[in-house]
Amino acid sequence: MNPTITLSVSIASPPMAVAAFVADPRNLPHWAGGLCRSVRQVGDDWRIDTGEGEVGLHFSGPVEHGILDHVITLSPDLQVQVPMRVVPNEEGSEVLFTLFRPPAMTEHRLQQDMALVQADLERLRQVMESGTGMPASQAAGPGGG
Repeated sequence: MNPTITLSVSIASPPMAVAAFVADPRNLPHWAGGLCRSVRQVGDDWRIDTGEGEVGLHFSGPVEHGILDHVITLSPDLQVQVPMRVVPNEEGSEVLFTLFRPPAMTEHRLQQDMALVQADLERLRQVMESGTGMPASQAAGPGGG
């Protein structure tokens, strides 16, 4: 078993609003800059430009229960499972993101990944609390984007 670290952020926004925003891959560049430079849809799949190459993304939900688990496909035979949850915290939300530390990961790389994830979670908090956090499908208005 790999050791894990769970990072979190409190957001003054309802859990369903946070979950809907995060689960729309088109919103990734707005809050997850540590992972995503840009995103595009290819059929039913999502492709993310990480700055170090393109990877696949798939959310496994159910989003309506605050489950934002996703799979990042690095290559056809290498997938990374990423557990993520949004839970109620009074009128707001707590977003929980779990990192796994594989045996080959150095302490330095773990610290880098933790810093990137925490920065992304803080950016998500800022976007949601500023009132600009709505799913891209709604932000695009009638007819989509």
